[in-house]
Amino acid sequence: MSHATDTSVTSPKTLPFYRAIPGLVKDPVTELARMGVEARGQIVRLNLGPFRPYLISHPDHVEQVLKTDWSNFVRAGMFWRPLHRVTGQSILAEGEAWASARKILQPLFTPRYLNSLAEDMADVVADCMPELDEHARTGRLIDGGGHQMTAIVNEAVMKLLFGGRIPRETVDRLQPEIATCATSIHFRLIFPFAPYSIKVPGDRAFLRAVKRIDEIIYSLIEENSRAEAHRAEEPRKEIISALLTARKGQDGTVDVRQVRHDLVSMYGASSETTAMSLAWLWSVLHDRPDVNARLRDEIDRVVGGGPVRPEHVARMPYLRMVLQELLRVYPSAWIIPRQTVADTEIGGVRIKAGSQVLVSPYTTHRLPEFWERPLEFDPERWAGEKHQRRHRYSYVPFGTGPHVCLGQHLFYVEAPLVIANVMSRYRQVLTNPQKLTPVPGASVRPRESLWLRLEPRDRDARA
Repeated sequence: MSHATDTSVTSPKTLPFYRAIPGLVKDPVTELARMGVEARGQIVRLNLGPFRPYLISHPDHVEQVLKTDWSNFVRAGMFWRPLHRVTGQSILAEGEAWASARKILQPLFTPRYLNSLAEDMADVVADCMPELDEHARTGRLIDGGGHQMTAIVNEAVMKLLFGGRIPRETVDRLQPEIATCATSIHFRLIFPFAPYSIKVPGDRAFLRAVKRIDEIIYSLIEENSRAEAHRAEEPRKEIISALLTARKGQDGTVDVRQVRHDLVSMYGASSETTAMSLAWLWSVLHDRPDVNARLRDEIDRVVGGGPVRPEHVARMPYLRMVLQELLRVYPSAWIIPRQTVADTEIGGVRIKAGSQVLVSPYTTHRLPEFWERPLEFDPERWAGEKHQRRHRYSYVPFGTGPHVCLGQHLFYVEAPLVIANVMSRYRQVLTNPQKLTPVPGASVRPRESLWLRLEPRDRDARA
């Protein structure tokens, strides 16, 4: 497949207002992908009245915006305003706020450090299974992307990355508020030019959730600050201790507001991708019984009737292929907004300083110029050396360049442990199969709930 692009100066394809608005209102994620695919990955300018961003989906253009010329495309502008209202200036910001947060947090997300936690993470995930046993015993349904599954992800993250310094009851209060913020900014993301003096759908729920997040997080910081002050031994390596130490000024006082921004940002980065991937997985496995059967066979063969351990994960290549394909079809980051600092040119299109560009992994992953049968869920496309022959930037579920998501390595440690534990113990029966609608927010999630019935399996017989 050719990766070349026309370097002569040209004009982007412009979608008029009357064509752009209806689809974006009804199903914005799918509509953006359709626009990019119809344009064969070339730049599309969206006429949204007073706002005319550029849609970026060709891998060459993705590479330029996020990697080779990244300093000219910053995380600023009206698309970031809704998100920054909850995360503040931290790892998801720009400039010094981003650089300082990344310097503090990056050591906790390296592959080597996360692999050192894998044994403990396996224990935590296994310890969460008895909660699902009760649902399996009684036949009570669970929400495949809801509280029960998210609770397993959160438990592992909180005990290991946060050193168990966020109590379970606090996480149970925090998680739904974070979820509300992630979904209630839908309108603001689609119509970012809407003035904040006017209340739009989702605003009230968003502001209530932010207020509750502040109450929870500030109380948490205060409790941990007192504990840190009386700690005699060397603090263990985890996020809260790292932040309280790094954000302490010369006078000994901690920048509490900055720690709050850091904690909220990292909570999302460390749990959102895994939790949302599980929300899509059960529907995929129902629609593809062949994939489901092969994945279950691999888990049974490798794990048997015992607990899932980290060494099992390395021996389950098909599970990793399923996860890679899951992130291709349903990348958590549906758009990655950027604002140009200086006049520039992308793919022969001249773009002025201050313009908004929208990198769309959801679109890039569906371009038939780079993916055969792009709408088909096919883990085999990741077998052997097949994927190595593709354009390096045709697959960007975690972004790329200096702003690449810190949580990518955590995902490939945590997600396989959760899935292997669940599938080795239960048969998942989707009771309400249906076509899912991707809903934009801080990440892409299905609009519909998926209700699963867990049927216990005979682990001893398989062993």
